[in-house]
Amino acid sequence: MFRQTSAFLDWFAERNGTHRHRVTPVPLNRLDGWAADPETGNLRHRSGRFFTVEGLEVTTGRREVPSWTQPVIVQPESGLLGILVQDLGGVRHFLLQAKMEPGNVNTLQMSPTVQATRSNFTRVHRGRAVPYLEYFLAPRRGRVLSDALQSEQGAWFLRKRNRNMIVEVPAGETVPVRDGFCWLTLEQIGDLLALDNVANMDTRTVLSGLPAPWPDAAAGPGAEEHGLHTTAELLSRLTEVRAAGDLHRRRIPLHEVKGWARSGERIAHEDGRYFSVIGVDVEADGREVARWSQPMLAPAGRGVVAFLTREIGGLRHVLVQLRTEAGTFDVAELAPTVQCLPANHAHLPAARRPRFLDRVLDAPESRVLFDVVHSEEGGRFHHAENRYLAVEAGEDVPPDPGGDHVWMTPRQLGALLRHSHVNVEARNLLTCLRFLRPEGAR
Repeated sequence: MFRQTSAFLDWFAERNGTHRHRVTPVPLNRLDGWAADPETGNLRHRSGRFFTVEGLEVTTGRREVPSWTQPVIVQPESGLLGILVQDLGGVRHFLLQAKMEPGNVNTLQMSPTVQATRSNFTRVHRGRAVPYLEYFLAPRRGRVLSDALQSEQGAWFLRKRNRNMIVEVPAGETVPVRDGFCWLTLEQIGDLLALDNVANMDTRTVLSGLPAPWPDAAAGPGAEEHGLHTTAELLSRLTEVRAAGDLHRRRIPLHEVKGWARSGERIAHEDGRYFSVIGVDVEADGREVARWSQPMLAPAGRGVVAFLTREIGGLRHVLVQLRTEAGTFDVAELAPTVQCLPANHAHLPAARRPRFLDRVLDAPESRVLFDVVHSEEGGRFHHAENRYLAVEAGEDVPPDPGGDHVWMTPRQLGALLRHSHVNVEARNLLTCLRFLRPEGAR
């Protein structure tokens, strides 16, 4: 345990300085254990496990472009993301680990107690066992506070989900703290959320499922019904979009994707937008396997993930988008007000840019509640960062904004989150909204 966040940061810096981590870009055709299928061009591991990079053809009336093809990660297995919780000295603490991921821009970030694919915890790679796994797999020790299958990035994964869990261990039970792990309070985690690239994506998504508190001033049974719309109305609106079924996908050979240039080095879009598929060799202390190679997706720039927020009827509301992505699990999910990579749209006139993007980017500092850069999933994405913001909209954004945007309270979004209706970007943003302390916001 750390009495002050500064003591944790000293510990974190020491670990970063003393552990050996090396990530070296290599051409795709020189990846150890990976090869392109001679018939389809799909990238796959020689074991047939882990994941593949394939082609995807998408048709939908719910995006700016009605149809396109792209590379996509296909990883049918669900991973496990779990955080242990325990009262220590009368204060709730969360067990996190300083974990290296090959795609992290700063290599080491704070991860959940358990962050593992099924291939990891079933030891397909013949590596070390995953610590603390016994607390999360039945018959488990402890009380489940949160447990849901949650989606991953729909722009880059095809129908990918992970199990997000929070398990409470009884006070007084001894939990051995292994090397690289530490207990942090929620207040200290709030401090970390105000810092760029310290709390990783998996920590943020798991914490979004923690019951209460909610920053909407509502309390008591049924309080989620006191927003501009009832939760039943919001769920009906999402269900209506999903029932229309306006998302058609077909897996295609990777060498058939259009507008993408492929060489032995990498796969990249012809206009330099969106992302590239690259290869890396990895050496790392403290991982189940010390050395490996893999393909990764590398975005073409830093993204923007933002909520517009305002008070309506005395309650804090956030503006949520019903968003469809190429790999979305069920046609549409609840997403942030703005979710995009601005560089992909810089060449477009204002009318064709993502709705509310310019309002977020041009907001005066006095309206910005927080503004922080966080990394996305470092196990599959290379140096993928998003700028996470909450911006006070005031009354210039009406209660009925039209289109695919709708106001709801954070409490309502949390209620729908528990049933897997909220995308990963909105879950991460909701965690920032809930746990960033005002004095830590920038």
